Amino acid sequence: MNNASVQPFGPPVGPPLMSSPSRVWSGQLELEFTRRQAKTWLSRSRVQAPLKVQRPFYPEGDAICHSVMLHTAGGIVGGDELAVNLLVHPEAQALVTTAAATKVYRSNGATAQQTVHIDVAAGACLEWLPQETIVFNGALYRQRLQVNLAANARWLGWEVTRLGRSARGEQFQTGLWCSHIEVWQAGQLLWVDPQRVQGGSEMMHSPHGLAGCPVIGSLACLGQPISPELVEKARQLWQPGADATINATINATVGVTRLQSGLLCRYRGTSTAAARHWFIQVWQLLRQDSLGSTRRSACLPRVWQL
Repeated sequence: MNNASVQPFGPPVGPPLMSSPSRVWSGQLELEFTRRQAKTWLSRSRVQAPLKVQRPFYPEGDAICHSVMLHTAGGIVGGDELAVNLLVHPEAQALVTTAAATKVYRSNGATAQQTVHIDVAAGACLEWLPQETIVFNGALYRQRLQVNLAANARWLGWEVTRLGRSARGEQFQTGLWCSHIEVWQAGQLLWVDPQRVQGGSEMMHSPHGLAGCPVIGSLACLGQPISPELVEKARQLWQPGADATINATINATVGVTRLQSGLLCRYRGTSTAAARHWFIQVWQLLRQDSLGSTRRSACLPRVWQL
């Protein structure tokens, strides 16, 4: 993965926040998961601050290893370069999440970057379920995710992004958020998803863009074909106003698409809780149909419940 420096797109309006050179980080996290005697082990970990990993958990039994990543600096600032590399060996099953929401602070002109490279071997499965990312007004942030699947490997991943601290009335008026995702299987490109949002641009208010919504989310499950019936079930799981969790999101827009060897869900609205609520329901559905060698219910990581 090319991790070359990216030139900034111009400084945002207002004084700089959290981006002095003395606080810039170049963090790395490398994890490997290996299956031995019906148990998935975190067989290798290499960390460089500010990235760390908690000890593994097994709330579902030995077959699935739950791992929690931590960002000990508290947030990402302009100029930070973070790299995460995950390797899941044959037949292993792992779930990786984050200890808290990721915060990307306003920059003084330098671009922050995060690259994630995932390799999933034959018969293995990885669930990549980070908590939401909050991109402050004036932040300059690029993230890139590449997943390489062997034949008969599976990957489910999601991302939920809030542009601006809208709960505090902040809008994403300046700055830049870029995301690029590629998923390959046996050398064939299954899905590519480039996204780019310029703070204060017309796209943020256009009905063909974000339509004034500060929260966007994607969930993808790839590695094997998904039936049309399962796609329809995923659509029916979205019922705005059905309970207290999502009452505030009547105006949200969602979509479910059947991909080559997979499924894609999109959310555009005002609530990270609503996006997560729906994604968890879809995850539960996929767990019982398409993920892993044994059908089971989704088990929420305990850090989500703190």
